[in-house]
Amino acid sequence: MEGQEVNYSNQYGTPNTSLSDVEEKQRILKDRLLLIGENLVEIKEQTTQDLLEIKKEVTSLKQNMVRLIKFLETASTEMTKFAKKEDLELLAKQIKMMR
Repeated sequence: MEGQEVNYSNQYGTPNTSLSDVEEKQRILKDRLLLIGENLVEIKEQTTQDLLEIKKEVTSLKQNMVRLIKFLETASTEMTKFAKKEDLELLAKQIKMMR
């Protein structure tokens, strides 16, 4: 029987060793969890910063589009005021006839 008891103690270790192993595993898990938490915080901060930059760029693009649309509207209304090439050629012929 004594041989069996020794065998069990060798197989499972002493209670102090076993407790120390569990504590070490728990400490390692705690450290890993803290690192994961820190990484999540960093990722959230970076994502928030990137999102703010994207919002600024979108706002700027919207303002540029509004300005471009206004310019195109102004240019299109002004183009109707210009004489057409055909009208100029007709006027040139009339001037030549008068000479």
